[in-house]
Amino acid sequence: MNYILFDGPSRNNLLPFTYTRPVADIRIGILTIREKWEIHLGCTTTTITEDYLSEKFPMVEMDENVMINASYLPTIELVELVMNLGENQAIFKDEDVIAFFTKDAQKDIDFNAFEAIEYHGNALKLEHTWDIFTKNGEAIQEDFDLVTKGRTSQPIPSSNNIIAAHNIFLEEDAILEFATLNASNGPIYIGKDAEVMEGAMIRGPFAICEHSVVKMGAKIYGPTTVGPYCKIGGEVTNSVLFAYSNKGHEGYLGNSVIGEWCNLGADTNNSNLKNNYAEVRIWEYTTESFARTGLQFCGLMMADHSKCGINTMFNTGTVVGVSANIFGSGFPRNFIPSFSWGGPGGFTTYLTKKAFEATAVVMSRRQLEFTEIDKAILEHIFEISKKFRRD
Repeated sequence: MNYILFDGPSRNNLLPFTYTRPVADIRIGILTIREKWEIHLGCTTTTITEDYLSEKFPMVEMDENVMINASYLPTIELVELVMNLGENQAIFKDEDVIAFFTKDAQKDIDFNAFEAIEYHGNALKLEHTWDIFTKNGEAIQEDFDLVTKGRTSQPIPSSNNIIAAHNIFLEEDAILEFATLNASNGPIYIGKDAEVMEGAMIRGPFAICEHSVVKMGAKIYGPTTVGPYCKIGGEVTNSVLFAYSNKGHEGYLGNSVIGEWCNLGADTNNSNLKNNYAEVRIWEYTTESFARTGLQFCGLMMADHSKCGINTMFNTGTVVGVSANIFGSGFPRNFIPSFSWGGPGGFTTYLTKKAFEATAVVMSRRQLEFTEIDKAILEHIFEISKKFRRD
């Protein structure tokens, strides 16, 4: 069967992270949503997403296709329903379409002609950016069970201070010495070739993916995920880093989501709690206004390729778009549009020529190419985000 993950109606609520990726490629837990579905289904998937992303994330359509709403994270029960779908059957949860089987082209779909199967089970769903960190603990546990089932952890070196060793899993060639790991409140997963340096203190749920590093003396409180090829240090609470991003120094990151290719300068701190303990409001692209989150704790949302200088301070519930460069003393405003250059003293437009030069250098340090496809995506984001910038 050919499985296709589609963005669904939550896509715009997940901006700015979905500026540069389909919903399916958001990381929550240990894995991206796509990786979860592919492990459960036992096959690869393709994507229906925005036109400007489709060259990098193409769709393969065959005579028979099962379309899956990528906002939903798979469960065993849900996957079984998906794999047993018949022609013109669709799985619904309340008003949401979770998945459907069709032989028609996507433009010809008429759900009135489908047999509806109601899904009554539990399934994590991403509807807002803050769901990525608020639901991360459950997602880590589900992924931990999925990727470690029937497998044995590498031995934990005796130099470490360990609590609840049965809830800790080390992949091949992981490096872990003279650290403190407490997995009594949730699992701890150490990915292939990842390193936890001496003196680090980690409380689960926690996941560090392949080739990432926890720096010496770091203090990490779960649920936290460090994606592939990241570096993390200082103090971190309930945050998710997607991949190729660095918070390598002292400073606080809490209740936050950091995209790919981001860098937080030394002693960068974010607030995650208002002084009056009031509900945090956060910028929402769909309404172009600040929306209620229902949360008392909510920190920084930073999209791909954004950077900040040393001693940067972010206020509670700050949203930073794609390829922004932030520096200077004081708090910048709570919404920083894509391709902004500046700080509390004001912002100008970060021109693509300069932004692309920096991006090419950053990616080359990881032996990766900044391709023409990547440039075209960022150029499109530059154009559609113009209305938010004030020069």
